[in-house]
Amino acid sequence: MNIMERLQTVIILFAVGFGLLLGQFSFIEQYAETFILPFLLLMLYGLFLIIPLKGLKEAFKKIKFLSTSVIINFLWTPLLAWGLGAIFLADHPALWLGFILLLVTPCTDWYLIFTSIAKGNVSLSTSVLPVNLLLQVTLLPIYLFLFAGTMGTFEVATVTEVVLFLFVPFLLANLTLYLFKKKKGVLTNKVIPFFASSQIILLCLAITAMFASQGSYLINNLNVILLMIVPLFLFFVINFILAQTVGKLFRFNYEDTVSLNMTIIARNSPIALAIVLTAFPDQTLIALALIIGPLIELPVLAIVAQGLLKIRRGQTKKQ
Repeated sequence: MNIMERLQTVIILFAVGFGLLLGQFSFIEQYAETFILPFLLLMLYGLFLIIPLKGLKEAFKKIKFLSTSVIINFLWTPLLAWGLGAIFLADHPALWLGFILLLVTPCTDWYLIFTSIAKGNVSLSTSVLPVNLLLQVTLLPIYLFLFAGTMGTFEVATVTEVVLFLFVPFLLANLTLYLFKKKKGVLTNKVIPFFASSQIILLCLAITAMFASQGSYLINNLNVILLMIVPLFLFFVINFILAQTVGKLFRFNYEDTVSLNMTIIARNSPIALAIVLTAFPDQTLIALALIIGPLIELPVLAIVAQGLLKIRRGQTKKQ
């Protein structure tokens, strides 16, 4: 885990603060929004370059694990997110939508780090990574239509925009991979490392632009941050218990149960944030929900990893 990954949350918060500062200048506030989309398109293009979709076939070698994680991540979790939001965030539809979009996107990066820390099956977790990416990219427009439409914060035309927003960088990334087929050295030694290291920078540039364009509105609504803590905490607790229960039910070994825990707990806020910045550039509270998520998630993942290690030590003593 390089220094940029370790400091990701801090860097994102700095981007938010810097955006708010820039937004105090009327000239910057007026034009900042035009920079959001280009930065996000570059970020997603790089993400699709980095994720090895050719590894999809590896995921299907353990079909029981794959089907379990897919059902929990893409059927159970959206329902749980909607239900928790209905209980705690019904009076704040923008936060409710941001909360849902945060939870319906499984992580495609740092959950591997925490899987490794907890001595889980990293190769298994890696194999389901492209499946998680493809499914969330495919289903996000549908989730937007289902959930945002019922809250009255969404127009049907936005689905088309989101689909195009996701499809264009995906197509360009795969076209790049095809064109560099005979020059894999350039791709693996220069292009992919560049985008791998610049993901957080591109995301933060987009965040800075968004908060510069909407800063004055956000400053007047910071008190709602506290509303996110309880439903997020409940999500982590419920899914942790679910993973442990399912692991015992299907007789997964410790390593596979750890992988299940991490893939259904860790969320992928950068992709969801990119969608929100595109679909709702004028609703900063939705984006705020996605920025708050990692602040709570990272400490929780660290605690979960240590808790799983204690379970492992307990199992070892019994043997």
